[in-house]
Amino acid sequence: MAETNKERWLSWLALSTAFMAVISAITTMYMGKFSSKAVLMQGQETNQWSYYQAKSIKSHTFDMQKQALELQLLAQGKSLSPEVFGKFTEKIRDYEKEIKRYEGEKKEIKAKADELTATKITAQHVGGNFGYGLLFVQIAIMMTSIASLMKKKPLWYFGMAAMLGWLFFFLDAIYLFY
Repeated sequence: MAETNKERWLSWLALSTAFMAVISAITTMYMGKFSSKAVLMQGQETNQWSYYQAKSIKSHTFDMQKQALELQLLAQGKSLSPEVFGKFTEKIRDYEKEIKRYEGEKKEIKAKADELTATKITAQHVGGNFGYGLLFVQIAIMMTSIASLMKKKPLWYFGMAAMLGWLFFFLDAIYLFY
């Protein structure tokens, strides 16, 4: 009778270890998914900030050209013919329009970059939680494996208790408790 009970818990141990292996595979898949997403978001975020920088440079170039024309107009304004004076002021207005356009575009680009940053940070946090969960599953598998080899039921219980750590981090990755 005692031999039957011993074999029964070993069957449950084997079944729970197999279940943990499945859980480990699923957790690894999710960890990889969110880690990859964080890397992709980093690339897109970098592209957005490069685009923002390019727009800033173009805006600055137009601003410098506008200032140069304003200084020329200020220095030579009275000696210029009305036609040339009109062309100067028209070009200055064109530069002002370009500067405003670039400033508007920069705001949109910055908003998109900030959104990508937030998405990246969330993906890093979620991927990290899946990673911590995976660590607890691996500890649980190790403990149940040792329990199987040594035929020690308390080690199996310890392995099952380690699954609570997996459960916490898995649920935290999904619901982001903190």
